[in-house]
Amino acid sequence: MTTLTAAIEGIGFWSNGLPDWTAARAFVREGTRPDNTPARPSPQLLAPNERRRAPDTVAVALEVALAACQDAGREPRDLPSVFASTHGDLAITDYMCATLADDPRSISPTRFHNSVHNAAAGYWTIGAGCTQATTAISAHQASFAEGLVEALVQLAAGEEVVLLVAYDGSATGPLASISQSTGVLGGALVLSRAGKPGAPRIAVTLAQGDAPRPSTPLSGLAGDNAMAPMLPMFEALATGAREISLFAGAGRTLQVAFTHTHTATAEVAFAGSTHG
Repeated sequence: MTTLTAAIEGIGFWSNGLPDWTAARAFVREGTRPDNTPARPSPQLLAPNERRRAPDTVAVALEVALAACQDAGREPRDLPSVFASTHGDLAITDYMCATLADDPRSISPTRFHNSVHNAAAGYWTIGAGCTQATTAISAHQASFAEGLVEALVQLAAGEEVVLLVAYDGSATGPLASISQSTGVLGGALVLSRAGKPGAPRIAVTLAQGDAPRPSTPLSGLAGDNAMAPMLPMFEALATGAREISLFAGAGRTLQVAFTHTHTATAEVAFAGSTHG
């Protein structure tokens, strides 16, 4: 068993109807929602023309990533990052499959380069001017948990701070009956070893068992998105909960314990490999 330490320095969040972490926290605590929310994120890290062309998955990933960095008071260009997505961009995947079947020569070069799973990570490093290492992870419903483990392992291996970004968009076409996902959802955490005063800390243990299906305000709003398994983490950060379970694969969970004070010491532990 390996022991790690981690603190959450910054938080970013975006879903349809809740365009930032402040709105999400108020919704969880008070049930309120802002009026006239945007239909999709508008990441200020990109130039206006790139912002318009970026697919929803890239837009939400960059929106929450920048928000988390700003919340932490960290320069985006300085942080290694982990980007976790269940499916990448299913709408573009559907377009690619349909076009290759009907008219292969008409494939859009822009959509083609946005079809790769690490497209959001690529946009981030270019937009932020970041030359630090970035990792793109997909592990189906365990994508958020595996991304969290990867970020914590990087901290244990010597990184001082790591940015974790999780996101997914809507499924379209025949893929929607197999890989179901609706809406746009993204969340980001700036994780560090040392932390800062007041930063919540987490203790995570890999365990056998099944994570319970969440029945919470955020899951009621965004639970049909493929990245919904991350929502218990953000619910806990909003409410000050002490412990949650995250789905980490068939018969496996990450037990996450929170210390919502800067005075306590937290450890993150995991046993064995969760990559599959």
